[in-house]
Amino acid sequence: MVKRNQEGKFYLVREDVLPEAMKKTLEAKELLERGKVDSVWEAVHQVDLSRSAFYKYRDTVFPFHTIVKEKIITLFFHLEDRSGTLSQLLGLVASDGCNILTIHQTIPLQGRANVTLSLNVTGMTVEIDVLLTKLRRLEFVEKVEVLGSGA
Repeated sequence: MVKRNQEGKFYLVREDVLPEAMKKTLEAKELLERGKVDSVWEAVHQVDLSRSAFYKYRDTVFPFHTIVKEKIITLFFHLEDRSGTLSQLLGLVASDGCNILTIHQTIPLQGRANVTLSLNVTGMTVEIDVLLTKLRRLEFVEKVEVLGSGA
């Protein structure tokens, strides 16, 4: 699937042109990752691969999905301090397919609180501008800012 050369460059390679040892290395790695086997010896034995071939390729061949980077966005909110506001905010974010990675909330002062959310937006079901519009329309949200984005 992916082959890396000496300079650290990656290449996308179709599976049918990979050497058998690389394909079996991928199978063995998957068995280990999923907990289907307890050791490298069991994994290579199950896929009929030598341990030396496994160790030769294990850090150089990867399934495509493992190298696709997550998309992360950090949002800052200025909210009214009302019961249930954070719950509603998180519910809206989750309903649009975002995975909440971190939450930081300040202590409310003068009826206002600041919240910072880091979100994995890989599975987001709407465009980011649509999500931001929805968030800004919540009656308790006074301000929404995008602090950073890897999306």
